[in-house]
Amino acid sequence: MSWTRLKSRDEDPADGEALDPELKQALENFKASVHAWGDAMYNRPRTIREIVIRKSWQLAVGWSLASLLLAGTLSAGFYAHHQAEVVAARAAQRAAAELRERAAQRAEQTAQQEEQMLASVDSDVSREVPSAMEPLEQLSDESSTSSAQ
Repeated sequence: MSWTRLKSRDEDPADGEALDPELKQALENFKASVHAWGDAMYNRPRTIREIVIRKSWQLAVGWSLASLLLAGTLSAGFYAHHQAEVVAARAAQRAAAELRERAAQRAEQTAQQEEQMLASVDSDVSREVPSAMEPLEQLSDESSTSSAQ
């Protein structure tokens, strides 16, 4: 292998006879393998577009299903919450109705007890008219009937 100094920059060492024949052969083999690899890569079948299209549809379908699942879950939660509020409102209405009934029953019982107490007080306080006062009573009854006419 000999190393010679190039006299000009335009001179290509691969073109000239200045290189060692083994090095020249190695460079030609390397150049040929690079060209072969480039041709193989250029001429290979392309599936990138098909994969991208297939993946994009899968991605869109996946996101659509995920959004439907999320919407269904949220709506089910809101529906369950609404139903719980409706049940609570009905229970509150029933409790209020029961309280009104109990209050009405207590008021009725209180009124009956008051009437009974007033009747017992009236019967305890009232006396029969003594026989000596009967003529006066008859006079008062007659005067009230005559004045009414």
